[in-house]
Amino acid sequence: MVKDVSDITTRGIRVKVVSTYLPEQSSPRDSQYLFTYHVSISNEGTETAQLISREWTITNAEGEVEHVKGPGVVGEQPVLSPGSAFEYSSFCPLKTAVGTMHGTYQMVTSDGEKFDASIAPFTLATPNSLN
Repeated sequence: MVKDVSDITTRGIRVKVVSTYLPEQSSPRDSQYLFTYHVSISNEGTETAQLISREWTITNAEGEVEHVKGPGVVGEQPVLSPGSAFEYSSFCPLKTAVGTMHGTYQMVTSDGEKFDASIAPFTLATPNSLN
């Protein structure tokens, strides 16, 4: 099983992502590859922050780029007090065996200050597709 991990901290908000290929739900002959990614967002800082929205950039091996924006994550806008964490899993379909994802979570502190927490790039790849 091929997994890739990204891990970055912005203003005390640590975003760790682990991606995994799902062969049983993919159909390479139809150019359909499904990946799952598990996200852990933890507040290692000193101020409470709420995740308001997300913005993802997904790029496949043919260089096609898709931007996904929306409120919250998995229908929630979690409030992260110092020392707390929020985790969720989601999916990404690709038409190529390899791709990348990265992005930002738009955060707002308890005193109304907005900032973007980075999501470091990670690879979506089928086994043996990268040397």
